[in-house]
Amino acid sequence: MKDFFKTVLAVIVGFLILNIITSLLFMMMFGAMMALGSSKTVLPREGVLDLDMSKFILSEQTKTDNIDLSSLQSLSTEMTPALGILDAAKALEIAAEDPGIKYVLLRADQMSAGLAGLEEFRKSLVAFRESGKPIVAYTNSLSAASLYLASAADKIYMNSDCGSGGMLLGISGRMMFLKDLLDKFGVNVQLIRHGKYKSAGEMFIRNSASEANMEQNQVMINSIWSSYASEMAAARGMDADKLNALIDDLTLVLPKDFLEAGIVDELLNRQQLIDKLCELAGISDEKDLHLVPMMDYVDAKIVPALPTGKNLVAVIYAEGDIVDGNENKGIAGDRFARIIAKVRKDKNVKAVVLRVNSPGGSVLASAKIKDELDLLKAEKPLVASYGDYAASGGYWISNGCEKIYTDATTLTGSIGVFAMIPDLSKTLKDVAHVNITPVKSNKHSDMLSLMRPFDAEETAFMQAGIEDVYTNFVGIVSEGRSLTTEHVDSIAQGRVWTGADALGIGLVDEIGTLQDAIGYAASLAGYEASSEYKVVGYPRPLTMMEQMMESISGKKDDGLTAALKGTAFEGIASAIQELKANEPAKAYALMPYSIEIVK
Repeated sequence: MKDFFKTVLAVIVGFLILNIITSLLFMMMFGAMMALGSSKTVLPREGVLDLDMSKFILSEQTKTDNIDLSSLQSLSTEMTPALGILDAAKALEIAAEDPGIKYVLLRADQMSAGLAGLEEFRKSLVAFRESGKPIVAYTNSLSAASLYLASAADKIYMNSDCGSGGMLLGISGRMMFLKDLLDKFGVNVQLIRHGKYKSAGEMFIRNSASEANMEQNQVMINSIWSSYASEMAAARGMDADKLNALIDDLTLVLPKDFLEAGIVDELLNRQQLIDKLCELAGISDEKDLHLVPMMDYVDAKIVPALPTGKNLVAVIYAEGDIVDGNENKGIAGDRFARIIAKVRKDKNVKAVVLRVNSPGGSVLASAKIKDELDLLKAEKPLVASYGDYAASGGYWISNGCEKIYTDATTLTGSIGVFAMIPDLSKTLKDVAHVNITPVKSNKHSDMLSLMRPFDAEETAFMQAGIEDVYTNFVGIVSEGRSLTTEHVDSIAQGRVWTGADALGIGLVDEIGTLQDAIGYAASLAGYEASSEYKVVGYPRPLTMMEQMMESISGKKDDGLTAALKGTAFEGIASAIQELKANEPAKAYALMPYSIEIVK
């Protein structure tokens, strides 16, 4: 017995030592990686700015030590830097005046970006081209997203050695409906909502789209594609009808088809491309051709502004779901309220831009953030800029800003409220064969137990709460946008609008970029030139170590999510996670879906 305890103790001590050593090695590895990336990049005297879109993620804020947190489970590190839209625009502005940059080589294959992010980045490319320096695009295959960016170039070259020219098919969205699946498990989702277009939660109670939901989705897709197609077609010297006909007839298959249709200018293999690049750069030997990666150029030329000095314009990045609490992930109500209060109290900050990229979330958190923004607006100019999403809670917090800039493809509005309460009584009785007997002090004490369906009184009780929140939401928008409540109600009902359509109904003020919003906010503070002020961002992006520690201490995906990741059924896992994450009877101002363009 004595030897047994010695053996157990030795195993425990050995296990602890192994964990300590592993942790130290892990920390050393990350420390070494961070040290390697700490020195400034040295650029060649002359070169070509290489915009390879596969080498970075086009994001809201620049994160040079951005990592794939899911890879930490296997101790592998896939580092993909995130390039902020504002820094990307600044880099192109600097490059336009930089005598060392001859032109831009744009490689738009395999990009990672949102709809509105692409729209703003394309405007920056157009501005660079208008400065007098050329842009040449080279592609192995074209999709809607890659052509959208490439069409900003003077010339588009396609790889002649590719068997296919790509999949230029337009854009599409997907709606998933889980009622039939949930019925098999006896799960009954009770959805309480206001707004015939408020389709958040509809996936759990229907097996197909409602007429209103289908209507708003089709209008949105048409609006987004109209914005994209008109710009692409005009850039290639054709009208949108011709471009749509080429796509609808599936005539764009091989590289020669793209050439004959005028989508691309020339077919080149790799060596021919190098020869062309040398010719454009005015050099004869390809060894003298220096391609400067975009992230290296950003590292060398963009110096992040510190929140010091007397003339500051703050950009508060509200990105992600709006949640309660103090989390670093998403837009946590208490955390963001403190950030906004800090910016308000900083006498060096003269104007503020609220950059919203959020589908919404918790009503309580949205209200807390809105209250702090109202206090800020009373003291300083406050302007809103919309990214991919500014819907539901995202619109709740921002509609009172002095001016709202949006991208044409932004998804906004979704002025509506819902709550979801699963009823698992059939699951327990018919599937798990478990019987539940409630013990309660009052008639409705167990209404949120999830063990039985609501009765008529309880449904009415929940609906009354949702109606009150919706009325409050409409009133907030009415006051913030100086619109009648009747007009707001007519365009609300949970309906999602694109930025282009929102402009015509009074939800936003102008189609413009984050740069436009910053310039306008600065002018309200009395600044006439960008040299008179510095732009500082809040909150500060998490460092690599902070991301790592958050991943280690954070919640892990469940087995279903891990098993279905990367498959055609990944959306089911996400939907189930959403159902589990929603607190019973809690009101949400959340957009019901996301739309992605095929990249």
